[in-house]
Amino acid sequence: MKVVVLAGPESSGKSWLAEQLHAHFGGLMVGEYVRYFIEQNPRDTCLGDISDIARGQLEWEDQARAKQPDLLILDTHLLSNMLWSQTLFGDCPCWLEPELLKRRYDLHLLLSPDDVQWTQDGQRCQPLLVERQAFFNASRHWLEVHHQPMQVITGDWLTRQQQAFASVERLLD
Repeated sequence: MKVVVLAGPESSGKSWLAEQLHAHFGGLMVGEYVRYFIEQNPRDTCLGDISDIARGQLEWEDQARAKQPDLLILDTHLLSNMLWSQTLFGDCPCWLEPELLKRRYDLHLLLSPDDVQWTQDGQRCQPLLVERQAFFNASRHWLEVHHQPMQVITGDWLTRQQQAFASVERLLD
């Protein structure tokens, strides 16, 4: 089983690209639990919610891993939960990083916020490019420090799709 994770700031195309990869390569795709959580809990999210959100994401991921698909595409993983917790609340549950480091991910596609428009969807909160760039930089830093396999994805939508497809093809060869 090969596991590919889409990472990076909001509105950089993670969900769209995860769907494109799934349509092209097959396998299983796991969405963002936090979107489900927010829909089920229509109120301001607080620091106390981060553990529930992270556990839900892990449960979805573990259910997919148990099926042993040739390719598992994750729209996100605990890195996003960690960084959002720090960004929004200045703190993060201490168990998230060790739990993330226990798992194997074969490729992180790290999407840059550059060259694509921010789109409001009712859940996003970083309309400024500088905010999204800071989230991208924090994601990249964490992935580099922890020696995680990573490919930065940039450019317009078509270029992002081409880069991601080429990266996943190399992984699967």
